[in-house]
Order: sequence, then C-alpha cells, then structure tokens
Amino acid sequence: MKRASLVVTSLLLFCIHLQAADPPNVLLLMVDDLKPSFGAYGEPWVHSPNLDKLAASGTRFDSAYCNQAVCAPSRNNLLVGSRSTSTGVYSLGYHIRKAIPNVVTLPQHFKNHGYHAAGIGKVFHIGHGNVNDKLSWSVPFQPDKVIDYVLKDSTGGELTREEAYFSNQKLGNIKSLPRGAAWENADVDDDAYADGRIATEGIKRLNAYRKSGKPFFLALGFTKPHLPFCAPKKYWELYDPEKLPTAAYTQPPKGAPKYAGKTLGELNQYKPIPQDGPLTDEMTRTLIHGYYAAVSYMDAQVGRVLDELKRLQLQQDTIVVLWGDHGYHLGDHGSWTKHTNYEQANRIPLVIVAPGTTRAGTSNKSPVETVDIYPTLCELAGLPIPDGPQSIDGESLVPLLNGTADSVSDHAYHCFPKAGKMGRAIRTQRYRMVEWKSFGSDGPAEFELYDYQHDPLETQNIADQQPQVLNRMKKILAKHPPAKKRQR
Repeated sequence: MKRASLVVTSLLLFCIHLQAADPPNVLLLMVDDLKPSFGAYGEPWVHSPNLDKLAASGTRFDSAYCNQAVCAPSRNNLLVGSRSTSTGVYSLGYHIRKAIPNVVTLPQHFKNHGYHAAGIGKVFHIGHGNVNDKLSWSVPFQPDKVIDYVLKDSTGGELTREEAYFSNQKLGNIKSLPRGAAWENADVDDDAYADGRIATEGIKRLNAYRKSGKPFFLALGFTKPHLPFCAPKKYWELYDPEKLPTAAYTQPPKGAPKYAGKTLGELNQYKPIPQDGPLTDEMTRTLIHGYYAAVSYMDAQVGRVLDELKRLQLQQDTIVVLWGDHGYHLGDHGSWTKHTNYEQANRIPLVIVAPGTTRAGTSNKSPVETVDIYPTLCELAGLPIPDGPQSIDGESLVPLLNGTADSVSDHAYHCFPKAGKMGRAIRTQRYRMVEWKSFGSDGPAEFELYDYQHDPLETQNIADQQPQVLNRMKKILAKHPPAKKRQR
C-alpha cells in the first residue's frame, strides 16, 4: 500500500510540474540603427556570424517594419506595444509616461508577473529623462554611451546632449550636437566602446540569474551601428572599402513631394561631413565602411552574450529576440540615416528564437510590425495582455512561429511627420502607400505609391498612374484611426 501510494503521489507531482512549468526567460537584444543588411538577410559579404547563427536557430522575419523611423518613438512602440499615432509621441524629447501616465511597459509587465526585469545600454532613448524608467525595472537601469570616442582628435570639444545628461548638466544651454568625428578606427579592445561593456555586463547578469534561478527579462540595448561609426580597428580590417556596394539609385523618387525625403540631416552634425551635399565618393565609401565595421563589432558582442547563455545552459529556457529599431539610408535617394517613410528607413531585422515553439532555420515574408513583439512575448510566456491605458496595437506572431498560420495581417503600418504634415504609410507585400496630410485636417492629401515588384528602388511615385491600386490602399488605411495630435 505504501508503495502504491508513493507511485500515485509521484504521478501527481509530475502532473503538477507539467502544469506549472517554469516560465521562460526573455533576452531582448535591441540594436540601434541596424538595417536588415547582413548575412542572414542575403548579404553574404557582411561579417555577421553571430547574427546569422541566431537567425538560423529560429524564425527570421523578412518583411518586418518599424512603426516610425526614429529612435525614441520606435522604442516606445516596442516597449508599450502602441504605434506612434496612438500615443501622439513622435519626437525624442517627450517621455511616454507624460503622454500615458499609467502605461504598462513590456519589462514592467513581466516584472509585475514575477520576473526580474533589468536593462543595460540603450533601451529607452538616452537623454531627455528617458534613460531610466524606474517602474520598468527591478533594479536601477544601467546606461552607457552612444557617442563614445577613445581618440582625442575625434571629439568635438563640447558636451553632447547625452554627455550633459550623464553629467547632470542642464540641456537647455546646449544648442546642438558638437562636430565630433563621424567615424573612428582605433586599435583598442572591444570594451573600449560601449557595446563591449554592455555585453560584459549582460554576461554578469546572466551568471547571476543562473545562480538565483529566478525568471528574468533582460534587455540589452546595443548602440552600434549608430553614429558615430566607432569600432576597434580589427573590425574595419574585415572589409575592403573599394569592394563595398554603394547605393544603386541616389536621387529622390520622381513625382514624390519634396518634403518626403531628406539628405544629410543628423550625419552633418559630425565632422568632416559638409553641411550640404553632395559627398565625395571617398567619403561615401568611408561612411559605408564605418557602418559595417560597427555592425561587425556589435555582432561580436552579441555573440559573446549568446555563447554565455549557451554555456550556462539557459538557452533552452530563454526566448531570444533580435530587433533593430529602424532601418538606415546609406546614400540611397541621396539620403543618410533615417527619418523617412521609405523602405530603407523602415524595414528592420527581426529574429525570434522561442524554444519549443519556433522551428530552426525558418523565415516568414508576411508584413509584421514592431508593435507585434509585445503581444508575442506575452503569449510565449503565458502572460495576459496588460489591462493598462495604452492601446496594444500589435498581433501575436506565435501562429507564424509555430507554423499554424502564414500571416497575421496583410499589411504593416508606419508613420513619419514632416513639414507640418503627417505621413501615414501602408506597406503590403507588393506596395507602399503614404498619405501626407496636415494634422487634424479634412483637406486634400498628397499620396505616394510604390510598386516593389517592378520598382524595388522606389524610383517613381505612381500614385497618379495607378488609381485602382491607390484606392485599395486607401481602404486599408481607412481601417486605422487618425493620427493622434502631437504631444508637446
């Protein structure tokens, strides 16, 4: 009888264990200004072995889009699950809690459900009081620099806004960024720059979690390839600048509104970039060289973290998400950096590895958005969608991860305000339409329409030539609410 009772008890305990499995950990790898231009995304000349290995172990999304191509709003989109047009926050200097006081952020939601939530590097936008959202974290957030030089000749001789923040000086006296160097090639160790230090600290945290056994939500915000393109010399030496590809089309799209594009803004805040173009071929190649050297440097730091995750035997219990906050122009359309509604600024890398759900080496071509990550992580971790004041605008991607569906939507949605107008965009697998309209106006709108099947480089706005397609895209856009007034 005793033996029989022991067997029954053991079976009951086993069943209880199955019903109450340990919650999965979350490792969120956020990368600043990373476009989907590395090996896993069809660019074999880019030295990105660690990003490629990660993509091969899970699901790669080939048609992922940010919701606004600028750092702070895009990070808000991820961390609160709401599009910019739902929050009204379109700029760097407005804290999301000022717009939505009781918002429940993604790490905060996990913290509220028993996770230890920690952030290192650039998670929320650095500066303007956004670096450390105390309600989001179990321990104080640990920031690091985005603008980070090791050579004296590279500095601009005055504080940046970011440096003023770290030194507790007032931002109001700083009119603009200094003219520091746009790139730096120094013979230094990886920890000389921020991403090396971020990886080192991330490894320390993983070791602490391994000892504690507590489920964790760890966000690592890698800063490269954001300007300035600073990376140790060995990563520059991976590339021959003469063999690097340059933009195939360097003019604005024909028939597009002039305000829809950009040129050197942000880039020209660094030396020796001129205030106005054009750039020389040598400078163009150096900038592209610097961008990819920074990508390879960041890749190596991501690899260090992932190797440690595996060494600690946490890999099978941890959901890993790789996300770029937006794309990047490298001279296409004559544009540099981001801040447009065009493909190069809005298409992003997104890789999800969820043990027991994702299938290794899979990819998906259906349109998905940054805001889809919040509900996806909730479902993967078995958490409810938060009952908070924000609009959770995304859809869970779990059906795409486990292969039970091919798509969750037929389009992605993004926006960008320019010249007093709001540009709201719909991107299907074939087309992108942008509606340009003054905020709150019922007046006429201007439209852009591009056919990526026949014109992948966006050389021609065909809104006037394809009225039937334009009308179909307008109907999709009409399903979305108007853009919320800009929070000031």
